[in-house]
Amino acid sequence: MSLSGRYGVRLRVRGELGSAWSAVFADLAVEPEPDGTTIIRGEVRDQAALHGLLAGIRDLGLSLISVAAVAASEPSSGGPTASPHCIE
Repeated sequence: MSLSGRYGVRLRVRGELGSAWSAVFADLAVEPEPDGTTIIRGEVRDQAALHGLLAGIRDLGLSLISVAAVAASEPSSGGPTASPHCIE
């Protein structure tokens, strides 16, 4: 993962968010999962954008479960190409 260029991210939050939340999260894909969590995935331009995304999750009162760097072209049904960094 490059710290200065665009890269893919995959975040898991507690709670089911609908796809309409995509606009809140910089047009990243928002996918509710059957286990009651939501995956937020897509590309961020740099670490500052990632920190902004994480701050938005915090500001909304959502519980962050994991963050993973992934290949930018990861299919929506696939798993991360790197191990997630578990928060809890």
